[in-house]
Amino acid sequence: MATGAVPTSVTGLKSKDHGLGFTKSVDFIKVSDLQRVKFRRTKVSVIRNSNPGSEIAELQPASEGSPLLVPRQKYCESTHKTVRRKTSTVMVGNVAIGSEHPIRIQTMTTTDTKDIAGTVEQVMRIADKGADLVRITVQGKKEADACFEIKNSLVQKNYNIPLVADIHFAPPIAMRVAECFDKIRVNPGNFADRRAQFETLEYTEDDYQKELEHIEQVFTPLVEKCKKYGRAMRIGTNHGSLSDRIMSYYGDSPRGMVESAFEFARICRKLDFHNFVFSMKASNPVVMVQAYRLLVAEMYVQGWDYPLHLGVTEAGEGEDGRMKSAIGIGTLLQDGLGDTIRVSLTEPPEEEIDPCRRLANLGMRAANLQQGVAPFEEKHRRYFDFQRRTGQLPVQQEGEEVDYRGALHRDGSVLMSISLDQLKTPELLYRSLAAKLVVGMPFKDLATVDSILLRKLPPVDDKDARLALRRLIDVSMGVITPLSEQLTKPLPNAIVLATLKELSTGAHNLLPEGTRLVVSVRGDEPQEELEFLKSIDATMLFHDLPFAEEKIGRVQAARRLFEYLSENSLNFPVIHHIQFPKGIHRDDLVIGAGTNAGALLVDGLGDGILLEAPDQDFDFLRNTSFNLLQGCRMRNTKTEYVSCPSCGRTLFDLQEISAEIREKTSHLPGVSIAIMGCIVNGPGEMADADFGYVGGAPGKIDLYVGKTVVKRAIAMEQATDALIQLIKDHGRWVDPPAEE
Repeated sequence: MATGAVPTSVTGLKSKDHGLGFTKSVDFIKVSDLQRVKFRRTKVSVIRNSNPGSEIAELQPASEGSPLLVPRQKYCESTHKTVRRKTSTVMVGNVAIGSEHPIRIQTMTTTDTKDIAGTVEQVMRIADKGADLVRITVQGKKEADACFEIKNSLVQKNYNIPLVADIHFAPPIAMRVAECFDKIRVNPGNFADRRAQFETLEYTEDDYQKELEHIEQVFTPLVEKCKKYGRAMRIGTNHGSLSDRIMSYYGDSPRGMVESAFEFARICRKLDFHNFVFSMKASNPVVMVQAYRLLVAEMYVQGWDYPLHLGVTEAGEGEDGRMKSAIGIGTLLQDGLGDTIRVSLTEPPEEEIDPCRRLANLGMRAANLQQGVAPFEEKHRRYFDFQRRTGQLPVQQEGEEVDYRGALHRDGSVLMSISLDQLKTPELLYRSLAAKLVVGMPFKDLATVDSILLRKLPPVDDKDARLALRRLIDVSMGVITPLSEQLTKPLPNAIVLATLKELSTGAHNLLPEGTRLVVSVRGDEPQEELEFLKSIDATMLFHDLPFAEEKIGRVQAARRLFEYLSENSLNFPVIHHIQFPKGIHRDDLVIGAGTNAGALLVDGLGDGILLEAPDQDFDFLRNTSFNLLQGCRMRNTKTEYVSCPSCGRTLFDLQEISAEIREKTSHLPGVSIAIMGCIVNGPGEMADADFGYVGGAPGKIDLYVGKTVVKRAIAMEQATDALIQLIKDHGRWVDPPAEE
């Protein structure tokens, strides 16, 4: 296939003229059939920024023989194996960040920065847990002054862990603290711009240029100071705090996040300052992944190699927070992206270090082994915008005695493996599957397991166990059992599980005509073995790669499988089946599931999840499965919380209030509630939330509906009840279900 290259100086198009989603020159290459430029005697369609520069973008035909050239959308070193992206090294104090070094782990203090002794003690606890860096919020002059004493006190106690100042809205404070801390985090959305009012503003090119000149004027002194003192910097965009200027041009989007950061990076580069890293944080893992990919794709085009700080902001607490972080951070680590990470939890900061280390270890191991599969061409996966591949759900066939349509759920399915022992107590089994019971009979509910896997069938004469299974089949729950079991102890209307190798023997032809099949596939089989999928009618596929595989990457094997299915127009639903080893730590299970299945689900690849772990609690596995689907923005089965991890700006006890709100509102699936210690990240961080509970002043709470504040300065003692009333006023409240 022919390729080419063009200068990166083609002027962008304006939306008012051409209907595009932005109104100024942009930095990420876009393609359109609306503007034509000459390229080697051929007219091709390109949109590119008008910034001068020597960089070029590699182009290739959009399809075989097409005159339309499109950019190579490279966002990582390899999509078929984990290869760490090569970066420069950024020094933060005595800690080196970059691809030649281990993935660094960090967290953030939650103490009032003016409480010098308390902050020092917390930093020491964090360092003792093994963190590489610690971030401290610095919102005013008193906090900046305290930073000098904090640093000196730590040095006297022989703690040399690098300290990072978290700056919002306050350039003079950043200048002050740069004299003592090792790194400055600036938020491009509010460092020089005013706080977003969520207004759509009209800008001429001159107006926009004047704002950029203002940013340069405000930001340049800090860059010069960081150069002088040898400090590092993080240009850290937050999805929730983009400026009105950026949102007016790019919308509340990953594209806007990248452009916001690049405005500051260009100033750094202009001043020959390169000791900085990027971050693109969001509370929605899908948005976060897209933003980082766009960022890296553009850096490849520009020839930049700055390291990445990864994080999902406002992830929450417990398994929820760990799962969201694993989905976002783990997805990028699988593609070799990320040089330092933070797992943001609504827990004491030292509790973040262990799951952070587990994620970092997972990423380092995948990169060191270069886990993956043989090279293959990927044509169908959408890297930068979510588009779900939806498998064909079961359709009722003429003559079938039972309804198979409930074996899978349109928004994402949860499957569970059950044992013969569980069949001995049917009512307990039904409850553990989250079924409703009416006079002892099971019925499916909002968060009921869709299908079960039974590796051993009960004996044909075990009437009680078979009656229990019959009752599940009668409420449209799929009962899946291996081919060998069904041939020797047939269960009427069971769905039969077989491997490709078993099917190639023809053993399935011994089953009654019309028997439904589930096919287990590794994803790394030779092409000729996969060809057998064209000749069968499967109800679903299990993607099942043994956990013990060292060199084969589960994510890459699944991508290869999905590419094969798309290329051959096979729309089988695919269930991600992960069998964890006995004795696995709970956090490793959550992080492993979030990373290995979440990395595929955030790309719209997959229709459900089946997690197995021999010695883990059944309810824990079921809840983890539903958490994974909800974290990937698929099936919503409980209240969604956007909960910040707390910091020195927090105006109330976030953990206590979060627990109180969750206790009273956790039964509202489809409702999203933001619990924010302060408003520093802007109401935009609540873009995903229906209602917001936000610290407005000490002891006072502001309540939001979406991004709009509707009640101010409510006494904290009445705030939770006021939040519930607000939910009721908007018709989103239901009373908790009565205990059975």
